[in-house]
Amino acid sequence: MRIGIDVGGTNTDAVLMDGQSVLAAVKTATTRDVTGGITAALAGLQRQRAFDPAAVNAVMIGTTHFINALVEADRLAPTAAVRLGLPATASLPPMVDWPERLVEAIAGRAYLCHGGHEFDGRRIADLREDEIQRVAEELDRHGVRSVAISSVFSPVNAEFEQRAADILTAQLPGLAVSLSSEVGRMGLLERENATIINASLRELAGQIVDGLADSLEGAGIRAPLYLSQNDGTLMDVDFARRYPVATFASGPTNSMRGAAFLSGLETCAVVDVGGTTSDIGVLRHGFPREATTEVSVAGIRTNFRMPDVLSLGIGGGSRVRGDAGAVTVGPDSVGYRLAEEALVFGGATLTATDVAVAAGRAAIGDPGAVRDLDRSLAQAALARIARDIGDAIERIRTSPEPLPVVAVGGGSILLPDEIGDSGQVHRPEHFAVANAIGAAIAQIGGEVDRIFPVEPGQRQSVLDEAKQEAVDRAVASGAKPGSVRVVEVDEVPLAYLPGNATRIRVKAVGDLQMEAVRG
Repeated sequence: MRIGIDVGGTNTDAVLMDGQSVLAAVKTATTRDVTGGITAALAGLQRQRAFDPAAVNAVMIGTTHFINALVEADRLAPTAAVRLGLPATASLPPMVDWPERLVEAIAGRAYLCHGGHEFDGRRIADLREDEIQRVAEELDRHGVRSVAISSVFSPVNAEFEQRAADILTAQLPGLAVSLSSEVGRMGLLERENATIINASLRELAGQIVDGLADSLEGAGIRAPLYLSQNDGTLMDVDFARRYPVATFASGPTNSMRGAAFLSGLETCAVVDVGGTTSDIGVLRHGFPREATTEVSVAGIRTNFRMPDVLSLGIGGGSRVRGDAGAVTVGPDSVGYRLAEEALVFGGATLTATDVAVAAGRAAIGDPGAVRDLDRSLAQAALARIARDIGDAIERIRTSPEPLPVVAVGGGSILLPDEIGDSGQVHRPEHFAVANAIGAAIAQIGGEVDRIFPVEPGQRQSVLDEAKQEAVDRAVASGAKPGSVRVVEVDEVPLAYLPGNATRIRVKAVGDLQMEAVRG
């Protein structure tokens, strides 16, 4: 058996699964400390379907802990950025485009040193160990506890990043080091930004993982813990401690994977309506379409793996204002206070949940509390929601062909039975906890993303090499060898570089090797 948990801004959802069957599913309020909501969800599963904690093979959790900490500029460690690229790259120093409040939150310091490579692996300049040693002295003097090291074209050659890390940790044994070659993709500034974010979250990651493990132990569960990644695959707790940035989009990704599992549709648009926001994305081959351009996180440009998701401030807790002639829904929300502030729960705030109950779309709370609500206002609010969601679906389409729409999340009661030219909206069984199901069924992944020189007549052999490397990485991460398959291959010829340079990205996924987990 497996347990999947997804922590959202309003609700914490959990499911108990045995193979492909959902044995129990619960939805509880997210608590301020988050782990309290997880404890309550586990207790809810036990009440609904008593199970032996020792029979649980693994627990998969998708959490908002880390993205919330960055957005709120809270609990971030003092962090420095060390870039290896001189004499190049000096015109745009690290964190040059960061919001000032986030630079202050991490007490950000930046250092430029010699090093770096060209796209084909040739050195820009040799690494100077004396420069790195001086940086170590500076870090020690200023109390910096975490460092992000980036080097020009390090995804092609990470030699200098690793050497710099060795020098720094030799002088500062307790220093947490994040390497850009392990975090981001091509594009120095965006990759560097992602690495600095990751470094600032390293201390918090240790605390959060320990807290999650304590929640499971309190419920008597000794099974291995995994966290969901941005691309719909899993990472173990050791990986999560090192790369917390990989969890940022696990919420919408889990919902989309759960939608594919529940609906049987591998190519479709998914609308996940929660209590605070609606996330709209596209599934390709059962996995979320990934963003191919830079992604802004808390006002910072990054390029790590993120799903191509459009978020709207529409959810079950969204505030409704105005009248039938001019109504607005959101973007502000009562969030996890929905059960206290909505009219149907005895509160005084008109929310989207209230208008859904008034229109007869759901039986939640006390329907009598909205008996006197203006029906034309309720219909106008629901029409506004349908129109905004329909527009968002149109924006994410990349072809004129209509996409089937799968609605998941507890707030999907707000959606009509049909949207635009996409036709009928699919609402599969257990749609309200699709995010937790997506976490429970998540697989292990491996990815290759770098520039290859492709000689004439050698394209297929280069592709085969990249595919095999991706498969090997998935197996090394814990995937069952016979289950691994390549789900995505992208080739981009780089005409501006010599040597028939081609950027190749390959993604492979496979089932978690449960036998190893049990052992």
